[in-house]
Amino acid sequence: MTVTQAQAKTLEKATFAAGCFWCMEHPFDILNGVISTTSGYTGGHQDNPTYAQVSSGQTGHAEAIEVLFDADIVSYRDLLAVYWRNSDPTTPNRQFCDVGSQYRPAIFYHSEAQHQAALASKDLLIKEKSFPQAIITEIIPATHFWVAEDYHQDYYHKNPIRYQFYRYNCGRDQRLKELWGQP
Repeated sequence: MTVTQAQAKTLEKATFAAGCFWCMEHPFDILNGVISTTSGYTGGHQDNPTYAQVSSGQTGHAEAIEVLFDADIVSYRDLLAVYWRNSDPTTPNRQFCDVGSQYRPAIFYHSEAQHQAALASKDLLIKEKSFPQAIITEIIPATHFWVAEDYHQDYYHKNPIRYQFYRYNCGRDQRLKELWGQP
């Protein structure tokens, strides 16, 4: 996609981790104003990690998505609202059937404005939604984002049956319904 100079002025990045990156692309891809989502790895200590290395839990990375969005069309606060409803903010080092620090829930902010918005959204969530456990989602500065291998990109489009099978068997939708109610 070609981006005009005027569009480039309002384009921002957001980075979110909430378990399997395959399952996080779709909720953002359907938002008006989202230009693209990219699956990858961030928050670790190894350069150019592979999926096998990250899945081992030894690199310190989280599976994450990077969202490129037009801030004139969709706000960062709107993205945060989508993020929360697609994650389990109460479980450390795990999301649904995926276990390990590489699946930890985290918001990686790219600016002080994003940092403040993420903190405010977490505070609001704590006030408005009572969970039996504490909200443990990290809100930390974005670090280098390593793009995942091609076969991970747009997985839900490329492999819809396998994606739905994984999502259902992982208990993702069932847990999200338990946490947040009806979609």
